[in-house]
Amino acid sequence: MCGIIGIVGKEEVADRLVDGLKRMEYRGYDSAGVCTVHDGELVRRRAPGKLVNLVRELARDPAPGTSGIAHTRWATHGAPTAANAHPHATAVLALVHNGIIENFRQLKEALAARGRVFESDTDTEVVAHLVSEQVEAGMSPEEAVKATLPQLRGAFALAIAFKDHPGMLIGARLGSPLVLGFGDGETYLGSDALALAPLTQKIAYLDEGDWVVITRQGAQVYDKDNNPAEREVTTSGASAAEIEKGNYRHFMQKEIFEQPTVVAQTLRSYIRQVDQSVALPQFDFDLSAITRVTIVACGTSYYAGMVAKYWFEQFARLPADIDFASEFRYRNPVLEPGGLALFISQSGETADTLAALRHCKDNGQTIAVVVNVPTSSMAREADLLLPTHAGPEIGVASTKAFTCQLAVLAALAAHLAVKRGRMDRAEEADVVAHLLETPASLNAALRHDDEIAAMAHLIAPARDVLYLGRGQDYPLALEGALKLKEISYIHAEGYASGEMKHGPIALIDEAVPVIVIAPSGPLFEKTVSNMQEVRARGGKIVLISDREGLDEAGEGCLATIEMPSVHPLIAPLVYAIPVQLLAYHVACVKGTDVDQPRNLAKSVTVE
Repeated sequence: MCGIIGIVGKEEVADRLVDGLKRMEYRGYDSAGVCTVHDGELVRRRAPGKLVNLVRELARDPAPGTSGIAHTRWATHGAPTAANAHPHATAVLALVHNGIIENFRQLKEALAARGRVFESDTDTEVVAHLVSEQVEAGMSPEEAVKATLPQLRGAFALAIAFKDHPGMLIGARLGSPLVLGFGDGETYLGSDALALAPLTQKIAYLDEGDWVVITRQGAQVYDKDNNPAEREVTTSGASAAEIEKGNYRHFMQKEIFEQPTVVAQTLRSYIRQVDQSVALPQFDFDLSAITRVTIVACGTSYYAGMVAKYWFEQFARLPADIDFASEFRYRNPVLEPGGLALFISQSGETADTLAALRHCKDNGQTIAVVVNVPTSSMAREADLLLPTHAGPEIGVASTKAFTCQLAVLAALAAHLAVKRGRMDRAEEADVVAHLLETPASLNAALRHDDEIAAMAHLIAPARDVLYLGRGQDYPLALEGALKLKEISYIHAEGYASGEMKHGPIALIDEAVPVIVIAPSGPLFEKTVSNMQEVRARGGKIVLISDREGLDEAGEGCLATIEMPSVHPLIAPLVYAIPVQLLAYHVACVKGTDVDQPRNLAKSVTVE
């Protein structure tokens, strides 16, 4: 996850900028850069690889100046080269960026047609040129940024330095965090308070859609409607955990809202925008020769694997099995030659999953691992390492790790389909286009947070809750039930909708809410029939669907949650948002310990 720091100071800033970058190394990166403003010039130094390379570059060729910006980049659009490293610069400004500009291709084509020349392969550079155009046309930096932000689609945090305004930086955020820091005659920007901790304990968190002008005297914040706004200045805590929580009530809430950004960053590592194709990290075996996939995981990761089973069979026509890691070895599974064993884990250290991995390796299977910690045991033992880029997940109930796992698995399914001759180039480009729509759709889903919070009191009194879904929404029903159980301590079960009448319907009465996950589509009519069976027995339905589905279902629900209309491929990622938010707000109503629910640990390292 990229890291940003900016300083408008009284003293030289280059060393302090690098120190801030060091405090964000945990995010992962493969290049870094600094740009200061000095004597009417932008002084930029960049280097691929670790920060030590940037430090050497600065020792050889210093960057003087009392204001500047710096960045650690994890390569997505373009290789990890000095040319692709941030900050990106034009004749009038330099800019760093965390997140993704989803419509960068269209913007870049329009800019190129107007004569703008690009020096990198990144999506970020289009923002630098858009703002520069306005400045060169006579606008002030503030006016230029205000005119540019509405043109951008995606999730981003920005910090911009201007050649002719050495005592000022401008920052903006949408989906990606950005923090203000206040010192004695100095003001700071950072991706998180941890980066600013050595500089100041006085911080403020920008709200979604905010942009800010900082000078040595302080900061002026503007909201998403460009109105001047005040943001509470707080004292950051001593522990890294407290620093990281920001202005969210719980880590789980923060991590739910980080999903547009981290899913975008994860997808960017598996998609080549230049030819609209899916690309995997390097490996030395033939994917087209794989005859069967055996998926093994625990908990939420298991439900991600269940969704992947649908994708592997639907897109790649590749047989797929799935097992709980705790059960896998003990049934003495048949592992045929030519099989791919796929392990999914947030930590990469889960004991029974790791034991299952070693069992498969001993039985001649090729090992693939989807994991959020690329230095973990599972990662080190994999033939194909498929990292997610969710960043540290503090809340015990997994949220952003789950959606990032789904993003990786969708890319893997598409790549397998191409390698097996089941998907042509046009179809692959269509899949990529839909994957790139995901962050915006996640943002749209998050906009229903307030209404989900308002309905949480309808669910909180229940002793039992049922979740229903069909097809790839069935695993989402299981995941929704798990989330509710984990943090609210309400008994909940997920079922395939069509199976309800084969037993679970006996549980239905007016005291049992039924959460139905049902995007419109070929299976929707059957789901409506299942809903009618629930209504006939007094059950109270909460329907999660898009506008078309809600209209077709008609009235009679206890509550509805409207999701954006999305392609079926990305529906599991988008519909994860409302089930996470519902569980979160029900837990808040009940007053449970959301981040550290009883009897649970983040990483299970015993069988």
